[in-house]
Amino acid sequence: MTWGTWPKISAIFALVGWPILIIVFFYVLLTTHRWHKIVLEQKSWKWVLLAVDIPQEVLQGPKAVEHIFANLHGSALYANLAEKWWYGKYQKWFSFEIISIEGYIQFLIRTEMEYRDLVEAAIYAQYPEAEITEVEDYVDRIPHHYPDENYKLVGWEFILENSDVYPIRTYQEFEHSISKDVVFNDPMAAMLENFSRIGPGENFWYHIIILPSIDERAWKEKGIAEAKKIIADQGAKPHKDSLISKIGDIPRLLAKEVISAWDWNWEAEESAKHDSAKPASIMDLTPGLRDTLQSVEEKISKHAFKTKIRVLYAARKEVFNLHKCMEGFIGSMKQFFNTNRNGFKPTGFTMANYAFANYRANYKRNEFIHGFRKRKPFVGHNPIMLNVEELATIWHFPLAFVKTPLLQKTTSKRAEPPTDLPVEDVDDIYGLPTDEDPGLIISAKPPTVITDAHGSMPTEEKKSDDDHKGFSVDQPYG
Repeated sequence: MTWGTWPKISAIFALVGWPILIIVFFYVLLTTHRWHKIVLEQKSWKWVLLAVDIPQEVLQGPKAVEHIFANLHGSALYANLAEKWWYGKYQKWFSFEIISIEGYIQFLIRTEMEYRDLVEAAIYAQYPEAEITEVEDYVDRIPHHYPDENYKLVGWEFILENSDVYPIRTYQEFEHSISKDVVFNDPMAAMLENFSRIGPGENFWYHIIILPSIDERAWKEKGIAEAKKIIADQGAKPHKDSLISKIGDIPRLLAKEVISAWDWNWEAEESAKHDSAKPASIMDLTPGLRDTLQSVEEKISKHAFKTKIRVLYAARKEVFNLHKCMEGFIGSMKQFFNTNRNGFKPTGFTMANYAFANYRANYKRNEFIHGFRKRKPFVGHNPIMLNVEELATIWHFPLAFVKTPLLQKTTSKRAEPPTDLPVEDVDDIYGLPTDEDPGLIISAKPPTVITDAHGSMPTEEKKSDDDHKGFSVDQPYG
């Protein structure tokens, strides 16, 4: 390069370089402004934790919970450019949880206050007799920084084994026929069994954090592209020959070429080219691959959520026993695996090996507990895509035949007052003296009130004071 080329480079930079630098500068400035606004907005969010109890006799299955997730997809935030980049509008999320604190099991939903009515309406639409009570957050029961003198903590995340366009085994595949009856083997039974094994001083918590997917078109296009790839590949993987077999095939290939050159069949060659250009068809797929193709199309046909799955086990050091529940829970997640489709695999988020293992493990524990306490969806592995059917498979209220000790359920029904309830004056009902007949006194009793098993009126106030007394940080659970 000679010095005479520098003026040319300077001229090119003046024409192209400065505009690019200005664009990059303003992009960085706008991005910084956006994240600053997002942080300020998230500080103003008010979260609420709702305990959901379902009557024991309710026969609703996972399909009802699938409708709940579909309703919550209505919270998807479709912000314009000004709202997104200048005002920092950001998608709010939900957390569906199952916790076991010293063996006391509770189903919980955490939501921002803006969507509390949406959550309650979605639940009551499917479970009219459900009891929903606001409770205190339980995450402060364990230390927030590790290592700790009294507690040990282990955390796991679950991700998908294959691309997220492939579905897991859903609840519809847990139905089978016995004689003429259809029996549903609730997968939640195996999961809840691990929660019931928790004892004093132990905590086992399960979080599913979901964000409604805004750009579902891109995700569906990804699924369509994968389906086309399955058809194009015809399910056949290319056979890779070893180096020795390739060398041994050299004489055979040379002889084949000589014979072909001696007696060339041009029509056969053109026919072979035509046959090789024939597009692949669904009929060329094996039955297993056809089923896989259909399952991909069914998954992308339903609303999807960006999903984060976390599991935490924390206990006092003298009772810490990871094998009591974690291995069984990982095994229960394996029941959603399908060889031709997808499945969950655990990742030991708080574990480390080799160099500086203890230091790195404690750093991971602190990162994990921070994301767990705040229900942060983007701490750790990237979220996976699950549709409403898959979410209802891994989180739903167990059916009546699932016998789990210490699982909180309602013991009474919520009902509206009868339409023909008398509304006369109280003095007339109880026979007190009136102006028309001052001496008339009718012997009457107050109307009978149906009480629950404890002899108290089944109201939401009673539920809040008694049944969830354990959710106070200063009082023991269960």
